[in-house]
Amino acid sequence: MNHFDTLIRLLRDRRKFLDEVRNNEKLETKIASLLVSSSLFFAIYGAIIGAYSGFLQTLSSAIKLPALYLLTLLICLPTLYFFDILFGSRLNFKQYITMALTAVAVISVLLFSFAPVILFFLISVKDYFFFLLLNVLIMAITGSIGVRLFYKGMRDITSTPDIVSPVVSQKSRRYLLQGWVILYGLVGSQLGWTLRPFLGFDGEPFQMFRPEIEGNFYTQIARSIGIFLGWN
Repeated sequence: MNHFDTLIRLLRDRRKFLDEVRNNEKLETKIASLLVSSSLFFAIYGAIIGAYSGFLQTLSSAIKLPALYLLTLLICLPTLYFFDILFGSRLNFKQYITMALTAVAVISVLLFSFAPVILFFLISVKDYFFFLLLNVLIMAITGSIGVRLFYKGMRDITSTPDIVSPVVSQKSRRYLLQGWVILYGLVGSQLGWTLRPFLGFDGEPFQMFRPEIEGNFYTQIARSIGIFLGWN
């Protein structure tokens, strides 16, 4: 099966896809397909935003953007897996990986759909802080949609007693999933700060990573907004 066929099936018929995950159908194929297709879409989007600062940054961002999303998943997934088992889940680890990759794959497709918009502003507007904030906004929107679909999918797939022990209430599991979604967002945003730059500053030499590690994602975004609006 073509790797993109799995992704298209996920987008077109999520209910059937979730039923297959619940029933442990071809999970290895799904994992491989979602991993390959999402990595490709992330790489394309990363290359586009890296093109703001030249070839080396283009190549670097094409590698680092897929790494950002997949490393975030790698860091956060064990927390969800073990806590969910504690809260009565009977899903196996492959099912968790598949479900988590559905969120990553959806985010990658949505980012890819914004590629023409990013290319337009890349060509027509040469303003670092505008371009930075635009990409942060797009990543926030696509990330929110991706994790929301993951949240709904996990609730659907664990809605039956054969998947989740009835000893633990659905309300408790809902709080667990909500907490994990928040954790995923926090880890992802801070990891993005650690792996920066993805754009690169105008006229400055190429850097794979920034040497300074102080500060955090949120203070930098607040600073960038201030500069863009002329407050600083």
